[in-house]
Amino acid sequence: MLHGKHALVTGAARGIGAAIARTLAAEGATLTLLGRNEASLQALARELPGQHGIVVADIADPGQVDAAFARARDERGTVHILVNNAGQAESAPLVRTSLELWQRMLAVNLTGTFLCSQAVLPHMLAAGGGRIVNIASTAAQKGYAYVSAYVAAKHGVLGLTRSLALEVARKGITVNAVCPGYTDTDILRDSVANVVARTGRSEREALAEFAAGNPQARIVQPQEVADAVRWLCGDGAASVTGQAISVSGGEVM
Repeated sequence: MLHGKHALVTGAARGIGAAIARTLAAEGATLTLLGRNEASLQALARELPGQHGIVVADIADPGQVDAAFARARDERGTVHILVNNAGQAESAPLVRTSLELWQRMLAVNLTGTFLCSQAVLPHMLAAGGGRIVNIASTAAQKGYAYVSAYVAAKHGVLGLTRSLALEVARKGITVNAVCPGYTDTDILRDSVANVVARTGRSEREALAEFAAGNPQARIVQPQEVADAVRWLCGDGAASVTGQAISVSGGEVM
């Protein structure tokens, strides 16, 4: 389905990003894997079918983003698909949310999405089409206590998604957000560890508490998110743009 397409995935080394990379590679896309851990990126690239590239960059740094996208284009041509997956989540009550934490959440979750989209867009416009998929979160669609900085950043990602979708609606480019609920990733495992440390509950009890927010009473799997991305990247989703696709077992409707 994606043969001849060059896809760049940020935060590709693990979790949802790695699942997306595997899924797009299986569909025939040529990948550029972007992240901060070179060894992990190389290990994933070796695992995938086909020949793929890696670029090491901090998506919150404009200079590094420009250099990374220039290298990706030089090595594999125009980027037809951008998946803005890189992100971080940190928790704190608002009264204990430092300005540094606030700015860090905005930088990696929102500014990084902006910078990568801005870097790829002129070339998609010149090519006459493309796909931008932003991995947001149900935190882009509703509020959660004690993660106000993260929620604000992800709400910003959804706003950016909708605005850019309108800007490029007649240019053959779609822009969508995929919004997972609690997903089996390192971010969730860190959150579980924090609950265990703070409350004394067992790991199993803490995980069950997170799953309870999902009407299906389960944790989302990275492959389920990747499957939504695969669909949005294909021809069958050509009329789907500016949408927030919630992968959350009905938590958000």
